[in-house]
Amino acid sequence: MKAMFLTTSLTAMSLLSLSSTNANAATIATPDQFISTFAKIFGEHKGERKGHAKGVCVSGEFQGDKTLATYSDSPLFSGDVFPLTGRFSMAGGNPNAAENSRSPRGFAAQIKLGNGELQHFSLLSTPVFGAKDPDSFLGLLQATIPDATTGKPDPAKIAAYRKAHPDTQPQADFLAKTAPPASYGSTPYFGLHSFYLKNASGQQQAVRWQLTPVDGSKGLTASEIAAPPKDFLVQRLAERLAQGALKFKLELVLAEAGYPLLDPSQAWPVSSKVVAGGEFRITQSGGDLCKNINFDPNVLASGITPSADPILLMRSGAYAISFGKRLSGQ
Repeated sequence: MKAMFLTTSLTAMSLLSLSSTNANAATIATPDQFISTFAKIFGEHKGERKGHAKGVCVSGEFQGDKTLATYSDSPLFSGDVFPLTGRFSMAGGNPNAAENSRSPRGFAAQIKLGNGELQHFSLLSTPVFGAKDPDSFLGLLQATIPDATTGKPDPAKIAAYRKAHPDTQPQADFLAKTAPPASYGSTPYFGLHSFYLKNASGQQQAVRWQLTPVDGSKGLTASEIAAPPKDFLVQRLAERLAQGALKFKLELVLAEAGYPLLDPSQAWPVSSKVVAGGEFRITQSGGDLCKNINFDPNVLASGITPSADPILLMRSGAYAISFGKRLSGQ
């Protein structure tokens, strides 16, 4: 089956506008509700990121693959080497999260292109997102708010919500059967959302990002899950970088007719065509280099535009609120 080329005149700005108009016409959830719900789940942590609170800054470089010109005329894929600032993290709003927990890991990066443009990536270690749309995701989060009496989430309440909203189950199933990563560098990362690439002829191709670790994938052992060393993710990352650059291959999964472009809770077929997009090379970790970066995944280089995935578009507002609160010490 030929990869599906999609033509559209929508720019990134017009798509972002849709997030507060057409795309959210049936959406009740708002960005500030996500921020307040995270506080109810994880507590108030002033000056911290409201999501992915625990993490470590990294820096390095990105080099795009020039052969991608068939699909994209973006300068991101010129073959030039661009500096990047990134962050590995634990999902959730707890800056003291247990590193053996069966929760997603995250990787975010800001790439500075030579023409002054920026390209952001925001990825998770799960191949699907936790819900299909903002309303379903907010409901799932609200179902996990700790009970006032026990101080813990109510498993029955969560199970009932998942049963009523089956789109929230795939990510949970993946996490339950997959060992937590042994390190930030030993797991693949997935962009989850659809984006459009435009080539020199004006044709557009829907894609999803994914990163594959050159070192290979490795999970925690049973004994490590049972009794992990404290804060081992940062230590193991530093030890790995002492041996040389940590590399990830950027791969682009090409959409075909019938693919769920606007639902990040659904995985695309494993038979999908995948093309090389470039390489991330992480060389340093630690410090505050990423502290003032808001890794909004809708910040895109020219030639790349976001889809109308309502979860993707909602993230801009939620990230902006979190960013403002964090920098103001809230």
